[in-house]
Amino acid sequence: MPPSAIAVVRISGPQAGIALAALAGRLPPPRHASLAELRDAHGQPLDRALILWFPGPATATGEDLAELHLHGGRAVVLAVETALGAMAGLRGAEAGEFTRRAFLNGRIDLAESEGLADLLAAETESQRVQALSMASGHVSRAVEAWQDRLLNLMAGAEAELNFADEDDVEVGESVSRRLISGMGELAAELDEWLARPAAEVISEGLSVVIAGPPNAGKSTLINALAQRELAIVSPEAGTTRDVIETPLALDGIAMRFSDTAGMRGEGAGAIEAIGIDRARAAVEAADILLWLGSPNDAPDHPRTILVAAQADRWRGDAAAEARAAHCDLQLSAATGEGMNKLHAYIVEMAQTLLPREGEAALRKRQRGALAEARDWLVIAPGSREARDLILLAERLRLAGTALDRITGRAGVEEMLDTLFGRFCIGK
Repeated sequence: MPPSAIAVVRISGPQAGIALAALAGRLPPPRHASLAELRDAHGQPLDRALILWFPGPATATGEDLAELHLHGGRAVVLAVETALGAMAGLRGAEAGEFTRRAFLNGRIDLAESEGLADLLAAETESQRVQALSMASGHVSRAVEAWQDRLLNLMAGAEAELNFADEDDVEVGESVSRRLISGMGELAAELDEWLARPAAEVISEGLSVVIAGPPNAGKSTLINALAQRELAIVSPEAGTTRDVIETPLALDGIAMRFSDTAGMRGEGAGAIEAIGIDRARAAVEAADILLWLGSPNDAPDHPRTILVAAQADRWRGDAAAEARAAHCDLQLSAATGEGMNKLHAYIVEMAQTLLPREGEAALRKRQRGALAEARDWLVIAPGSREARDLILLAERLRLAGTALDRITGRAGVEEMLDTLFGRFCIGK
């Protein structure tokens, strides 16, 4: 948004070239930046700017495209937008319209569009890497490969059903066995992708919950992590009554740290009891749990870091030191002791929840479509469907339709091309 050093105004559609020529008095050579005096319909100067001309369809939107690189003052941008708005056939773009046009014109698919949206919203390194992988077509290429395998299987089923009398078409039970084998192999590969961490873990941040009994140092710890007075610290038990959450990034990994009410079975008032219930719910939903109480009282959670907190207070107490020996680390948020070690523990555990290098994660919508495709590919051995080519062909079609929802592209024509192109039918 203005003011800025440079403002880029983009014009897309059949009127883009006409609009650019009207402002600049000419069209520059395609894909070459050119300096021009921009003038409105009355010949009044608007700005001295760089102009670029991109004839379609090899453009970001698949249409004719023009760009004006203006000085970034509000008045300059407003004057140019006003001049453009007065031209016939032009209107202001709606939110996300250029990306939508790119999708509708086949320049990008739905998965790439979602990746682009995530890339624009990325705030941490892990979010940037994941979004860039999606926007650059990592998932789309995988879907394309799966569709290609499905098309081969579908073509085999259609060939057996419709052209079994041709000499070069495979017939008999071998077709069903080959189809079922291919479907099983593809289903197993889809299962591997579904077992990966969800993309929301990266985009929304891992949930790290700090829990323990009252006065265990939970609020002091979250204040130290956030480096500000986020939670009230008091020696009075039950001071924290609700879940207090703050977003933080450790080593480029987005996380959501939560301080919770102290957990105790007796002595809690009605309001505090509600906070304790919320604390238990937060613990159950946590990706990582920091437990600041006795190790013996720690909740059953698969990723727990046992923290002997307030080390500056209990040093020299034999019983406390004995309990601390069973924890993963000793820490004092007040003095800073153990904070670097806690940081390392959390990051190391968080990395086990993120996709490995080179892997792409799927968003909820994409995972749902992939799971549906996998379900259509799973055939019970010896079932009626396993012996019925028509039902197998329908399952393959439905699996392909589910995969199409990931990228937003249909594959009927591709199936027909595969059928007639690879099986030499119709000669």
